[in-house]
Amino acid sequence: MKLHVVKLRWVWFAASAVMIVGSLFSLGFWGLRQGIDFTGGSLLSVRFSARPTPIELRQSMESAQVNLGSVVIQPAGEQDMQVRLQHISEEEHQKLLTAIQTVYPGAEEMRFDAIGPTVGDELRQKSIQGLLIALLAIMIYVALAFRKVSAPVKSWKYGLVTIFSAFHDVIVPVGVFSILGHFYGWEVGTSFIAAVLTILGYSITDTIVVMDRIRENLHKRSGTFEEIVEASVHQTFLRSFNTSMTTLLVLTAIAIFGGESLREFTLTLIIGIAVGTYSSIFVAAPLLVTWEKWSRDAQKKS
Repeated sequence: MKLHVVKLRWVWFAASAVMIVGSLFSLGFWGLRQGIDFTGGSLLSVRFSARPTPIELRQSMESAQVNLGSVVIQPAGEQDMQVRLQHISEEEHQKLLTAIQTVYPGAEEMRFDAIGPTVGDELRQKSIQGLLIALLAIMIYVALAFRKVSAPVKSWKYGLVTIFSAFHDVIVPVGVFSILGHFYGWEVGTSFIAAVLTILGYSITDTIVVMDRIRENLHKRSGTFEEIVEASVHQTFLRSFNTSMTTLLVLTAIAIFGGESLREFTLTLIIGIAVGTYSSIFVAAPLLVTWEKWSRDAQKKS
């Protein structure tokens, strides 16, 4: 049974609208829970053979005579505890660790990060700048790559559709992390930004494959624009699906066996690549058809 991708485009558009609106809703109400990479501070992760409660752990830390400030202590995994507090020096860090290990002899430090507030603010600004520059560069590249395609859709429209597809693929994992941050305390840091930029590149590559096949078929095949796009989508469907599945299998293995430090990065990629495969087939190409139809109807009315 053949799946009519373009003919059922309003179904795919509705599904994408639900994902985008849900993501924007969660971002608007809850935002993203920023990690110390962006806010500054210190993060200490300790593994226990018998994990204490947050209150018990704080009591053991108070004996170190270090100004804890507004410390936040949360369980992580089955044996770990994460301690987030204001920026502390290496000397204070060692005092805290010694105090914890005195009360809990088997305690093992798994991670310690300390970033000053100025560095965190700079990282946040550069991350936003990097995303904006990447989007602008992608749009210019696509417009240039399709500059010889003028009918029935202008080359710049390919660029805008590609950018919308990339936005679609990025906003969904961002929305998911907004929900995870609100309900489960998940934080985003520089690894999250790296994953988002990777998703952008992967999404654009996937979309360009479909767009390029449309460009080729416009010169080789006869028929309406909708028929040519439908044929192009079916010609690239298996390639996109198989490529994404092999990537997702590897990422899933890393997410399961790679440990806590890779969890944020791999989960972002898994969501983004899965959504990106969907959008390149079911959103980007049908959106071109819809735009072309609106332009044709507008010309008839005028």
